[in-house]
Amino acid sequence: MTLRLETVPDRAEVKVSRLLDERGLSAFQIKLIVWSFFIVLIDGYDIAAIAFAAPHLVRAWGVAPSALGPVFSASLVGILFGSVLFGWIGDRYGRKAALVGSNLLFGVFTLAAAYSSNLQQMFWLRLLAGIGIGGVIPNVVAINAESAPRHLRATLAIIAVGCVPIGGAIPGFVAATLVPHYGWPILFHIGGVVPLVIAVAALFGMPESIKYMALHASQRGRMEALIAAIRPDLKVSPHACFVIEDERQFPGFNPVYLFRQGLALITPLLWLLFALNLMGYFFLLSWTPTLLTAAKLPPTTVALAGAVLQVGGTVGALALCWWLQRHRFLAIAIMFVLAVPVVGAIGFAGMTSQAALLTATFFAGFLVLGIQSGINVVGAMIYPTSLRANGSGWELGIGRIGSIVGPLVGALFVGLPVETLYMWSALPFAAGAVICFLVHRLNMARLAARPELYDAQ
Repeated sequence: MTLRLETVPDRAEVKVSRLLDERGLSAFQIKLIVWSFFIVLIDGYDIAAIAFAAPHLVRAWGVAPSALGPVFSASLVGILFGSVLFGWIGDRYGRKAALVGSNLLFGVFTLAAAYSSNLQQMFWLRLLAGIGIGGVIPNVVAINAESAPRHLRATLAIIAVGCVPIGGAIPGFVAATLVPHYGWPILFHIGGVVPLVIAVAALFGMPESIKYMALHASQRGRMEALIAAIRPDLKVSPHACFVIEDERQFPGFNPVYLFRQGLALITPLLWLLFALNLMGYFFLLSWTPTLLTAAKLPPTTVALAGAVLQVGGTVGALALCWWLQRHRFLAIAIMFVLAVPVVGAIGFAGMTSQAALLTATFFAGFLVLGIQSGINVVGAMIYPTSLRANGSGWELGIGRIGSIVGPLVGALFVGLPVETLYMWSALPFAAGAVICFLVHRLNMARLAARPELYDAQ
Protein backbone atom coordinates (compact mmCIF):
# COMPACT_ATOMS: atom_id res chain seq x y z
CA MET A 1 0.00 0.00 0.00
CA THR A 2 1.42 3.38 -1.03
CA LEU A 3 1.52 6.10 1.64
CA ARG A 4 0.04 9.34 0.32
CA LEU A 5 1.95 12.40 1.52
CA GLU A 6 0.18 15.64 2.33
CA THR A 7 2.46 18.64 1.93
CA VAL A 8 2.07 21.87 3.90
CA PRO A 9 3.03 24.75 1.55
CA ASP A 10 5.49 27.54 2.41
CA ARG A 11 4.23 30.20 4.82
CA ALA A 12 1.13 28.10 5.54
CA GLU A 13 -0.15 27.57 9.06
CA VAL A 14 -0.02 24.15 10.68
CA LYS A 15 -3.03 24.06 13.02
CA VAL A 16 -1.75 22.06 15.97
CA SER A 17 -5.08 21.42 17.74
CA ARG A 18 -6.63 20.21 14.50
CA LEU A 19 -3.62 17.96 13.87
CA LEU A 20 -4.03 16.36 17.30
CA ASP A 21 -7.78 15.92 16.81
CA GLU A 22 -7.30 14.25 13.42
CA ARG A 23 -4.64 11.87 14.72
CA GLY A 24 -6.50 10.94 17.91
CA LEU A 25 -4.92 8.85 20.66
CA SER A 26 -1.47 7.65 19.65
CA ALA A 27 1.75 6.22 21.06
CA PHE A 28 2.88 9.81 21.77
CA GLN A 29 0.13 10.42 24.34
CA ILE A 30 0.57 6.96 25.85
CA LYS A 31 4.30 7.60 26.25
CA LEU A 32 3.55 10.83 28.10
CA ILE A 33 1.07 9.05 30.39
CA VAL A 34 3.67 6.40 31.25
CA TRP A 35 6.30 9.03 32.09
CA SER A 36 3.74 11.01 34.07
CA PHE A 37 2.77 7.90 36.02
CA PHE A 38 6.28 7.40 37.38
CA ILE A 39 6.81 11.11 38.05
CA VAL A 40 3.57 11.63 40.00
CA LEU A 41 3.98 8.28 41.76
CA ILE A 42 7.14 9.41 43.54
CA ASP A 43 5.68 12.92 43.97
CA GLY A 44 2.73 11.45 45.88
CA TYR A 45 5.09 9.20 47.85
CA ASP A 46 7.25 12.10 49.01
CA ILE A 47 4.26 14.24 50.01
CA ALA A 48 2.87 11.46 52.21
CA ALA A 49 6.10 9.98 53.61
CA ILE A 50 6.33 12.32 56.60
CA ALA A 51 2.84 11.36 57.82
CA PHE A 52 3.82 7.70 58.03
CA ALA A 53 7.20 8.50 59.58
CA ALA A 54 5.57 10.71 62.23
CA PRO A 55 4.49 8.02 64.78
CA HIS A 56 8.03 6.59 64.65
CA LEU A 57 9.61 10.04 65.10
CA VAL A 58 7.46 10.59 68.20
CA ARG A 59 8.92 7.45 69.77
CA ALA A 60 12.49 7.82 68.46
CA TRP A 61 12.95 11.48 69.36
CA GLY A 62 10.68 11.59 72.41
CA VAL A 63 8.56 14.51 71.14
CA ALA A 64 4.88 15.26 71.69
CA PRO A 65 2.54 14.60 68.73
CA SER A 66 1.47 18.26 68.74
CA ALA A 67 5.10 19.25 68.00
CA LEU A 68 4.80 17.64 64.57
CA GLY A 69 2.47 20.32 63.20
CA PRO A 70 5.26 22.56 61.79
CA VAL A 71 7.05 19.55 60.29
CA PHE A 72 3.84 18.42 58.56
CA SER A 73 3.44 21.92 57.11
CA ALA A 74 7.10 22.43 56.15
CA SER A 75 6.95 20.72 52.76
CA LEU A 76 3.63 22.44 52.11
CA VAL A 77 5.28 25.85 52.62
CA GLY A 78 7.89 24.79 50.09
CA ILE A 79 5.20 23.59 47.68
CA LEU A 80 3.51 27.00 47.96
CA PHE A 81 6.59 28.66 46.46
CA GLY A 82 7.63 25.72 44.27
CA SER A 83 4.29 25.54 42.44
CA VAL A 84 4.57 29.18 41.38
CA LEU A 85 8.31 29.00 40.61
CA PHE A 86 8.18 25.81 38.54
CA GLY A 87 4.93 26.91 36.90
CA TRP A 88 6.86 29.92 35.59
CA ILE A 89 9.80 27.69 34.62
CA GLY A 90 7.43 25.37 32.76
CA ASP A 91 5.94 28.21 30.70
CA ARG A 92 9.34 29.83 30.11
CA TYR A 93 11.72 26.89 29.58
CA GLY A 94 9.43 23.93 28.94
CA ARG A 95 7.37 21.40 30.85
CA LYS A 96 10.11 18.77 30.55
CA ALA A 97 12.83 21.04 31.96
CA ALA A 98 10.59 21.96 34.90
CA LEU A 99 9.79 18.31 35.67
CA VAL A 100 13.42 17.21 35.51
CA GLY A 101 14.51 20.11 37.73
CA SER A 102 11.78 19.60 40.31
CA ASN A 103 12.57 15.87 40.65
CA LEU A 104 16.27 16.57 41.13
CA LEU A 105 15.52 19.14 43.80
CA PHE A 106 13.12 17.16 45.95
CA GLY A 107 15.13 13.98 45.46
CA VAL A 108 18.27 15.49 46.99
CA PHE A 109 16.55 17.00 50.02
CA THR A 110 14.33 13.98 50.69
CA LEU A 111 17.40 11.76 50.73
CA ALA A 112 19.05 14.17 53.17
CA ALA A 113 15.99 13.94 55.45
CA ALA A 114 16.84 10.29 56.12
CA TYR A 115 19.86 11.52 58.10
CA SER A 116 18.12 14.21 60.17
CA SER A 117 18.37 13.85 63.93
CA ASN A 118 15.82 16.34 65.26
CA LEU A 119 12.63 18.18 64.33
CA GLN A 120 14.45 21.37 63.31
CA GLN A 121 16.58 19.58 60.74
CA MET A 122 13.56 17.67 59.46
CA PHE A 123 11.58 20.93 59.15
CA TRP A 124 14.13 22.65 56.90
CA LEU A 125 14.83 19.61 54.75
CA ARG A 126 11.11 19.03 54.20
CA LEU A 127 10.62 22.71 53.32
CA LEU A 128 13.38 22.61 50.69
CA ALA A 129 12.10 19.31 49.28
CA GLY A 130 8.65 20.87 49.02
CA ILE A 131 9.92 23.49 46.55
CA GLY A 132 10.68 20.69 44.12
CA ILE A 133 7.54 18.71 44.90
CA GLY A 134 5.46 21.78 44.03
CA GLY A 135 6.67 21.79 40.43
CA VAL A 136 5.27 18.41 39.46
CA ILE A 137 1.49 18.76 39.21
CA PRO A 138 1.30 22.06 37.22
CA ASN A 139 3.65 20.71 34.57
CA VAL A 140 2.24 17.18 34.40
CA VAL A 141 -1.24 18.68 33.86
CA ALA A 142 0.08 21.05 31.19
CA ILE A 143 2.15 18.53 29.25
CA ASN A 144 -0.72 16.02 29.01
CA ALA A 145 -3.57 18.45 28.35
CA GLU A 146 -1.57 20.24 25.64
CA SER A 147 -0.62 17.05 23.82
CA ALA A 148 -4.07 15.42 23.68
CA PRO A 149 -6.94 15.64 21.18
CA ARG A 150 -9.70 17.93 22.39
CA HIS A 151 -12.14 15.19 23.44
CA LEU A 152 -9.46 13.63 25.67
CA ARG A 153 -7.71 16.71 27.12
CA ALA A 154 -9.24 16.56 30.57
CA THR A 155 -9.41 12.75 30.62
CA LEU A 156 -5.71 12.16 29.91
CA ALA A 157 -4.60 14.89 32.30
CA ILE A 158 -6.83 13.50 35.08
CA ILE A 159 -5.49 9.99 34.48
CA ALA A 160 -1.95 11.38 34.76
CA VAL A 161 -2.42 13.27 38.03
CA GLY A 162 -4.88 10.69 39.36
CA CYS A 163 -1.94 8.43 40.07
CA VAL A 164 -0.57 10.77 42.76
CA PRO A 165 -2.57 9.00 45.52
CA ILE A 166 -1.11 5.63 44.50
CA GLY A 167 2.29 7.08 45.36
CA GLY A 168 0.84 8.44 48.60
CA ALA A 169 -0.32 4.95 49.52
CA ILE A 170 3.10 3.34 49.12
CA PRO A 171 4.63 4.82 52.32
CA GLY A 172 1.83 3.12 54.24
CA PHE A 173 2.95 -0.26 52.96
CA VAL A 174 6.62 0.64 53.53
CA ALA A 175 5.77 1.67 57.10
CA ALA A 176 3.97 -1.61 57.70
CA THR A 177 6.61 -3.90 56.15
CA LEU A 178 10.07 -2.27 55.99
CA VAL A 179 10.15 0.28 58.82
CA PRO A 180 9.97 -2.41 61.56
CA HIS A 181 13.18 -3.90 60.12
CA TYR A 182 15.10 -0.85 58.81
CA GLY A 183 13.69 2.05 60.82
CA TRP A 184 11.94 5.23 59.69
CA PRO A 185 14.87 6.49 57.49
CA ILE A 186 13.99 3.85 54.87
CA LEU A 187 10.94 5.95 53.98
CA PHE A 188 13.20 8.84 52.94
CA HIS A 189 15.92 6.71 51.35
CA ILE A 190 13.33 5.41 48.89
CA GLY A 191 11.78 8.85 48.45
CA GLY A 192 15.17 10.41 47.67
CA VAL A 193 16.83 7.91 45.34
CA VAL A 194 13.85 7.20 43.06
CA PRO A 195 13.19 10.79 41.86
CA LEU A 196 16.89 11.25 41.09
CA VAL A 197 16.80 8.18 38.86
CA ILE A 198 13.56 9.32 37.21
CA ALA A 199 14.97 12.82 36.55
CA VAL A 200 18.05 11.48 34.76
CA ALA A 201 15.98 9.03 32.70
CA ALA A 202 13.40 11.71 31.78
CA LEU A 203 16.13 14.05 30.60
CA PHE A 204 16.85 11.62 27.77
CA GLY A 205 13.56 9.82 27.20
CA MET A 206 10.61 12.11 27.97
CA PRO A 207 8.98 14.12 25.13
CA GLU A 208 8.00 17.79 25.42
CA SER A 209 4.48 19.27 25.17
CA ILE A 210 3.60 19.64 21.48
CA LYS A 211 1.80 22.96 22.05
CA TYR A 212 4.69 24.36 24.07
CA MET A 213 7.01 23.54 21.17
CA ALA A 214 4.58 25.16 18.72
CA LEU A 215 4.91 28.48 20.56
CA HIS A 216 8.73 28.50 20.69
CA ALA A 217 10.85 28.82 17.54
CA SER A 218 13.82 27.22 19.32
CA GLN A 219 11.84 23.98 19.48
CA ARG A 220 11.11 23.80 15.74
CA GLY A 221 13.43 20.87 15.02
CA ARG A 222 11.88 18.76 17.76
CA MET A 223 8.41 19.84 16.67
CA GLU A 224 9.01 18.69 13.09
CA ALA A 225 10.45 15.38 14.30
CA LEU A 226 7.41 14.80 16.51
CA ILE A 227 4.98 15.58 13.69
CA ALA A 228 6.88 13.16 11.44
CA ALA A 229 6.42 10.49 14.10
CA ILE A 230 2.72 11.03 14.80
CA ARG A 231 1.71 12.05 11.26
CA PRO A 232 4.17 10.42 8.82
CA ASP A 233 1.84 11.32 5.94
CA LEU A 234 2.26 15.07 6.62
CA LYS A 235 5.31 16.83 5.17
CA VAL A 236 5.87 20.27 6.73
CA SER A 237 7.82 22.79 4.68
CA PRO A 238 10.70 24.69 6.36
CA HIS A 239 8.77 27.96 6.20
CA ALA A 240 5.40 26.81 7.51
CA CYS A 241 4.42 28.21 10.91
CA PHE A 242 2.74 26.40 13.77
CA VAL A 243 -0.35 27.91 15.40
CA ILE A 244 -2.67 26.89 18.23
CA GLU A 245 -5.80 28.01 16.47
CA ASP A 246 -8.31 27.60 19.29
CA GLU A 247 -6.44 29.69 21.89
CA ARG A 248 -5.49 33.32 22.30
CA GLN A 249 -1.96 33.50 23.68
CA PHE A 250 -0.43 36.18 25.90
CA PRO A 251 2.95 37.81 25.26
CA GLY A 252 4.54 37.17 28.66
CA PHE A 253 4.27 35.48 32.05
CA ASN A 254 2.88 38.36 34.11
CA PRO A 255 0.33 37.01 36.63
CA VAL A 256 -2.00 39.87 35.66
CA TYR A 257 -2.93 37.87 32.55
CA LEU A 258 -4.57 35.28 34.82
CA PHE A 259 -7.37 37.81 35.41
CA ARG A 260 -8.07 38.65 31.75
CA GLN A 261 -10.73 37.23 29.39
CA GLY A 262 -13.48 37.09 32.01
CA LEU A 263 -11.29 35.51 34.72
CA ALA A 264 -11.19 38.47 37.13
CA LEU A 265 -13.46 36.71 39.65
CA ILE A 266 -12.97 33.08 38.59
CA THR A 267 -9.20 33.04 39.25
CA PRO A 268 -9.35 34.17 42.92
CA LEU A 269 -12.32 31.86 43.55
CA LEU A 270 -10.29 28.96 42.15
CA TRP A 271 -7.47 29.86 44.52
CA LEU A 272 -9.96 29.74 47.41
CA LEU A 273 -11.35 26.42 46.14
CA PHE A 274 -7.87 24.88 46.07
CA ALA A 275 -7.18 26.22 49.58
CA LEU A 276 -10.37 24.70 51.02
CA ASN A 277 -9.89 21.25 49.52
CA LEU A 278 -6.19 21.12 50.35
CA MET A 279 -6.94 22.22 53.91
CA GLY A 280 -9.23 19.23 54.40
CA TYR A 281 -7.06 16.83 52.39
CA PHE A 282 -3.82 17.56 54.22
CA PHE A 283 -5.50 17.36 57.59
CA LEU A 284 -6.58 13.83 56.65
CA LEU A 285 -3.20 12.96 55.14
CA SER A 286 -1.07 14.35 57.95
CA TRP A 287 -3.06 13.48 61.06
CA THR A 288 -4.91 10.24 60.28
CA PRO A 289 -1.99 7.91 61.19
CA THR A 290 -1.19 9.85 64.40
CA LEU A 291 -4.83 10.26 65.53
CA LEU A 292 -5.68 6.62 64.96
CA THR A 293 -2.52 5.58 66.82
CA ALA A 294 -3.56 7.81 69.74
CA ALA A 295 -6.99 6.13 69.64
CA LYS A 296 -5.20 2.83 70.48
CA LEU A 297 -5.80 1.20 67.10
CA PRO A 298 -3.24 -1.44 66.04
CA PRO A 299 -0.27 -0.11 64.00
CA THR A 300 -1.16 -2.33 61.04
CA THR A 301 -4.71 -0.97 60.95
CA VAL A 302 -3.38 2.60 61.14
CA ALA A 303 -0.96 2.03 58.24
CA LEU A 304 -3.67 0.36 56.15
CA ALA A 305 -6.14 3.18 56.81
CA GLY A 306 -3.64 5.77 55.54
CA ALA A 307 -2.85 3.66 52.49
CA VAL A 308 -6.52 2.96 51.70
CA LEU A 309 -7.23 6.71 51.83
CA GLN A 310 -4.74 7.18 48.99
CA VAL A 311 -5.88 4.14 46.99
CA GLY A 312 -9.44 5.46 47.15
CA GLY A 313 -8.20 8.73 45.66
CA THR A 314 -6.70 7.03 42.62
CA VAL A 315 -9.82 4.92 42.09
CA GLY A 316 -11.94 8.07 42.36
CA ALA A 317 -9.89 10.03 39.83
CA LEU A 318 -9.78 7.19 37.29
CA ALA A 319 -13.39 6.08 37.74
CA LEU A 320 -14.76 9.62 37.42
CA CYS A 321 -12.49 11.03 34.70
CA TRP A 322 -15.11 10.71 31.94
CA TRP A 323 -17.75 12.35 34.15
CA LEU A 324 -15.33 15.15 35.03
CA GLN A 325 -14.43 15.55 31.33
CA ARG A 326 -18.11 16.12 30.55
CA HIS A 327 -19.39 18.15 33.51
CA ARG A 328 -16.23 19.85 34.84
CA PHE A 329 -16.92 22.17 37.80
CA LEU A 330 -20.50 20.96 38.28
CA ALA A 331 -19.28 17.39 38.81
CA ILE A 332 -16.67 18.60 41.29
CA ALA A 333 -19.29 20.59 43.24
CA ILE A 334 -21.39 17.41 43.64
CA MET A 335 -18.31 15.54 44.90
CA PHE A 336 -17.71 18.26 47.50
CA VAL A 337 -21.27 17.80 48.80
CA LEU A 338 -20.82 14.02 49.11
CA ALA A 339 -17.45 14.42 50.87
CA VAL A 340 -19.01 16.20 53.87
CA PRO A 341 -20.80 13.21 55.49
CA VAL A 342 -18.14 10.71 54.40
CA VAL A 343 -15.21 12.60 55.99
CA GLY A 344 -17.27 13.39 59.09
CA ALA A 345 -17.90 9.67 59.64
CA ILE A 346 -14.24 8.55 59.75
CA GLY A 347 -13.85 9.04 63.51
CA PHE A 348 -17.01 7.07 64.29
CA ALA A 349 -15.97 4.32 61.87
CA GLY A 350 -12.57 4.04 63.57
CA MET A 351 -14.27 3.37 66.89
CA THR A 352 -16.55 0.73 65.34
CA SER A 353 -14.43 -1.82 63.47
CA GLN A 354 -11.47 -2.16 61.15
CA ALA A 355 -13.77 -2.90 58.20
CA ALA A 356 -15.85 0.23 58.87
CA LEU A 357 -12.71 2.37 59.18
CA LEU A 358 -11.16 1.10 55.95
CA THR A 359 -14.46 1.57 54.11
CA ALA A 360 -14.82 5.15 55.37
CA THR A 361 -11.23 6.10 54.55
CA PHE A 362 -11.51 4.54 51.08
CA PHE A 363 -14.56 6.61 50.16
CA ALA A 364 -13.09 9.72 51.78
CA GLY A 365 -10.06 9.33 49.53
CA PHE A 366 -12.31 8.52 46.55
CA LEU A 367 -14.04 11.88 46.93
CA VAL A 368 -11.44 14.24 48.42
CA LEU A 369 -8.52 13.14 46.25
CA GLY A 370 -10.85 12.71 43.26
CA ILE A 371 -11.83 16.35 43.77
CA GLN A 372 -8.17 17.40 43.89
CA SER A 373 -7.32 15.55 40.68
CA GLY A 374 -10.35 17.13 39.03
CA ILE A 375 -9.61 20.73 40.02
CA ASN A 376 -5.91 20.31 39.21
CA VAL A 377 -6.91 19.66 35.61
CA VAL A 378 -10.16 21.57 35.10
CA GLY A 379 -8.70 24.62 36.85
CA ALA A 380 -5.62 24.60 34.61
CA MET A 381 -7.58 24.19 31.38
CA ILE A 382 -9.32 27.56 31.67
CA TYR A 383 -5.94 29.16 30.79
CA PRO A 384 -4.24 29.14 27.35
CA THR A 385 -1.02 27.22 26.66
CA SER A 386 1.22 30.26 27.20
CA LEU A 387 -0.12 30.60 30.77
CA ARG A 388 -1.24 27.09 31.67
CA ALA A 389 1.61 25.91 33.91
CA ASN A 390 1.82 29.39 35.44
CA GLY A 391 -1.94 29.50 36.11
CA SER A 392 -1.91 25.99 37.55
CA GLY A 393 1.14 26.85 39.65
CA TRP A 394 -0.59 29.89 41.16
CA GLU A 395 -3.71 27.82 41.91
CA LEU A 396 -1.67 25.17 43.70
CA GLY A 397 0.67 27.71 45.28
CA ILE A 398 -2.05 29.89 46.82
CA GLY A 399 -4.04 26.75 47.58
CA ARG A 400 -1.13 25.49 49.66
CA ILE A 401 -2.02 28.09 52.25
CA GLY A 402 -4.94 25.80 53.01
CA SER A 403 -2.70 22.75 53.10
CA ILE A 404 -0.44 24.52 55.61
CA VAL A 405 -3.37 25.60 57.78
CA GLY A 406 -4.96 22.13 57.86
CA PRO A 407 -2.18 20.31 59.76
CA LEU A 408 -1.58 23.31 62.04
CA VAL A 409 -5.26 23.52 63.00
CA GLY A 410 -5.16 19.78 63.62
CA ALA A 411 -2.30 20.33 66.07
CA LEU A 412 -4.41 22.89 67.99
CA PHE A 413 -7.40 20.56 68.34
CA VAL A 414 -5.59 17.24 68.59
CA GLY A 415 -6.89 16.79 72.15
CA LEU A 416 -10.54 16.54 71.02
CA PRO A 417 -12.24 13.15 70.74
CA VAL A 418 -11.38 11.64 67.38
CA GLU A 419 -15.08 11.46 66.40
CA THR A 420 -15.56 15.21 66.99
CA LEU A 421 -12.31 16.16 65.25
CA TYR A 422 -13.28 14.44 62.00
CA MET A 423 -16.72 16.06 62.05
CA TRP A 424 -15.11 19.51 62.25
CA SER A 425 -12.67 18.54 59.50
CA ALA A 426 -15.58 18.18 57.05
CA LEU A 427 -16.35 21.93 57.14
CA PRO A 428 -13.88 22.95 54.37
CA PHE A 429 -15.65 20.57 51.98
CA ALA A 430 -19.03 22.14 52.73
CA ALA A 431 -17.62 25.58 51.90
CA GLY A 432 -15.89 24.12 48.83
CA ALA A 433 -19.22 22.89 47.45
CA VAL A 434 -20.64 26.42 47.50
CA ILE A 435 -17.54 28.01 45.95
CA CYS A 436 -17.24 25.34 43.25
CA PHE A 437 -20.87 25.74 42.17
CA LEU A 438 -20.31 29.50 41.94
CA VAL A 439 -17.22 28.94 39.75
CA HIS A 440 -19.31 26.62 37.53
CA ARG A 441 -21.96 29.30 37.00
CA LEU A 442 -19.40 32.04 36.37
CA ASN A 443 -17.48 29.91 33.86
CA MET A 444 -20.66 29.02 31.98
CA ALA A 445 -21.51 32.72 31.76
CA ARG A 446 -17.97 33.49 30.59
CA LEU A 447 -18.12 30.90 27.80
CA ALA A 448 -21.56 32.11 26.75
CA ALA A 449 -20.19 35.65 26.42
CA ARG A 450 -16.97 34.46 24.72
CA PRO A 451 -17.87 31.36 22.65
CA GLU A 452 -14.44 31.44 20.97
CA LEU A 453 -12.96 30.20 24.28
CA TYR A 454 -15.07 27.05 24.40
CA ASP A 455 -12.91 24.89 22.15
CA ALA A 456 -9.77 25.71 24.13
CA GLN A 457 -11.27 24.05 27.23
